[in-house]
Amino acid sequence: MTQITRIPLTQPRHWAVLAPAVHAPLGLTLSGRLELLDVRVVSWLATHAITVLRVSLGLVFFWFGVLKFFPGASAAEALATHTISVLTFGLMPAQMSLPILATWECTIGLGLISGRYLRFVLVLLFAQMAGTFLPLAFFPHETFKAFPFIPNLEGQYIIKNLVLVSAGMIIGATSRGGRIIHDAKAARAAQAEHHRFQR
Repeated sequence: MTQITRIPLTQPRHWAVLAPAVHAPLGLTLSGRLELLDVRVVSWLATHAITVLRVSLGLVFFWFGVLKFFPGASAAEALATHTISVLTFGLMPAQMSLPILATWECTIGLGLISGRYLRFVLVLLFAQMAGTFLPLAFFPHETFKAFPFIPNLEGQYIIKNLVLVSAGMIIGATSRGGRIIHDAKAARAAQAEHHRFQR
């Protein structure tokens, strides 16, 4: 089973990854070669998946943020500005709230793509994500065909943000240098060492 584990070396901020070396012995059967291929693919995914997740999530935020600088270009524009208007008791018109939201999302996107200031960026991300779910409660007639089980297209657009929140949680869990360990034995050893170090 693949696990995300941090392994202490000499100080809490330094981490390493335990994973077995993969060699190709001679005379492997077809099933053995397939198993070896599977191990290599999973090993590559364990090495690169977090980076790919972070950059792809950043691209989505940056792309959607840029769209909001152009009135009418974003499908979420009306719901977003309406929600902000309700939250500010009508004190922030769409002409003001939309550029602010666009800047917010672009900042999240650039931070994720670059990998810099991740803790601050993730705070912005989770705050923005919390706001995106409010229309489900504020405007159920605009987000559901039959509340609460049949969302319309706008409602589905919002609910899929649960995946983005989960992605942010994974990035946050590895923001101190943690890595994915694809080998079950190495992961268990790392977990045991981590618990020993905590004691």
